[in-house]
Amino acid sequence: MTALLRVFLVDDEPPALSRLQDLLADCRAEVPHEVVGSAQTGTEAIEKLVAHPADLVLTDINMPGMNGLELARHLNRLHHRPAVVFCTAFDEFAVQAFEVHALDYLLKPIREERLLAALRRARELPHPAQDTLQALSPSARRYFSVAERGRVRLVPVDAVLYLKAELKYVTLKTREAEYLLEESLTQLENEFGERFLRIHRNCLVARDKLTGFEKECEGHWLAVLDGIPEKLAVSRRQAHVVSEFRRGDLA
Repeated sequence: MTALLRVFLVDDEPPALSRLQDLLADCRAEVPHEVVGSAQTGTEAIEKLVAHPADLVLTDINMPGMNGLELARHLNRLHHRPAVVFCTAFDEFAVQAFEVHALDYLLKPIREERLLAALRRARELPHPAQDTLQALSPSARRYFSVAERGRVRLVPVDAVLYLKAELKYVTLKTREAEYLLEESLTQLENEFGERFLRIHRNCLVARDKLTGFEKECEGHWLAVLDGIPEKLAVSRRQAHVVSEFRRGDLA
């Protein structure tokens, strides 16, 4: 990290952001730093952090849309990955869970001495690993994060038509475009099993985008998705999904 710690703030409540900025100003003489920006949503934070990299992100956890835990997972995609300290109003049992996973936290209302301690630790604080963050946030993400030429693009999960494994990448398909994910199809199925259906060992389709199946002359089934002409092969092993779809068991 640089000698002058670069700090970015995320909270959906403007008064909380203002208080945190005041507290940081009181800490500046003891721990030199600069506030490089702030945001009120996770998506806004990622957009700003691409242009204004930070060494440390102080983020609220409970925010509408993308919560702080999901934000931290997407921050790991940035070229300059910041350390993350969570701000939380959780009770003591939730706080203990963060301690077990070696992630720092600031319990609201934030005290100046705790903020100072977090700033001092920021240079040594390890980047939280993806598996640790996923364990802390077991609910499925609302966005996929795709690295593109030095920036991170957020793709809403509900816009995805299918996920298809090809070589070491997974192709993410929306009506408008295709993107490459560096995640395994098995991990994606574990996280999004309620939203996506496996039709082939290399393909998951969005349940709410599946409109039906067509049978080829060779007897193989093809999945038909809303909004695209492309049809996807159903493997023999997964052929049971056709009858389940007809019975209405896939909803």
